[in-house]
Amino acid sequence: MTLQTSQPNGSLIVGIDIGGTKTHLRAELAGVQDPARVNDHIVPSAQWRTRSWDDDAHRLLDMVDRLAAGMPVAAIGVGAHGCDDDEECQAFGRAFSALTEIPVSVVNDAELMPLALGLTGQIGVVAGTGSIAVCRPKGRAMISAGGWGWVVGDEGSAAGLVREAVRAVARYFDAGGEPDEPLAKALLHALDVPAIPRLGSALASLGGPAAIGAHAEAVFEAAAHGSELARRVIREGGQELAQLVMHLDARGAGASHVVAGGSVIVAQASLWQAFSDAVSERSSARITPHLFSGSPVEGACRLAATLAQSSSGELKRLAR
Repeated sequence: MTLQTSQPNGSLIVGIDIGGTKTHLRAELAGVQDPARVNDHIVPSAQWRTRSWDDDAHRLLDMVDRLAAGMPVAAIGVGAHGCDDDEECQAFGRAFSALTEIPVSVVNDAELMPLALGLTGQIGVVAGTGSIAVCRPKGRAMISAGGWGWVVGDEGSAAGLVREAVRAVARYFDAGGEPDEPLAKALLHALDVPAIPRLGSALASLGGPAAIGAHAEAVFEAAAHGSELARRVIREGGQELAQLVMHLDARGAGASHVVAGGSVIVAQASLWQAFSDAVSERSSARITPHLFSGSPVEGACRLAATLAQSSSGELKRLAR
């Protein structure tokens, strides 16, 4: 590993967004706002992540080394899916510190979206493969709601919507519904099963959230074809995401903004509308919802830039 640490001027900052499906690394010149000077690398998370802090830190630094291509790195900002409390963020941070002198800051990946918009201390919501709501109130530890995995939670995520769609069809069928309902037909086709009674076992056989969430498009297509079942699943998914925000609000988040992002909520206007309407209604308009359609790695780069500046100041003080 050949990574070098340095002062911000003439060096790189690196942002890393570790999502449930993909990992996005971005290197850019510190203090220079020039898209031509940005270098990106995207890799499937399953291709490198082991869920061992030490191994994962080592593999990420190897990727950063290749991305930096010999240039010194001033700081690294990391937003990590699965770092769901301060203890986990700190454990990952310590794994980096054992391998490099470069300053590294680790947060949950949901925190990257407010950071990307310059909204510190506000609530971030991810609705992609999975879902979670996170806030880091000023002077306090990170608090989160959701993120429990597709089996019991991940409300409004791709995997959660597919799970709830299958449950809705099962209940509809139990009540005497017809198999030609658009959501039932869409799921039968998407999951490649011959009959409604096989939907549950087909879902279970997929095994993981990425494989399950890959079929979320079927739910939105069914809604577009008039399925009230599908529309209800989407509406309730957005409302459940909003409830995660309200849980944080009740626990003292003190936020006036919530920034939502992730592959599903960005791509599907109906889910975003259900979420934003529910946040506005349940907070009596105290919390303003924002949709973040950019790359969350932008927030990781802001995190790295802030860290580079503060670390530079500390280095100067120590040198006196």
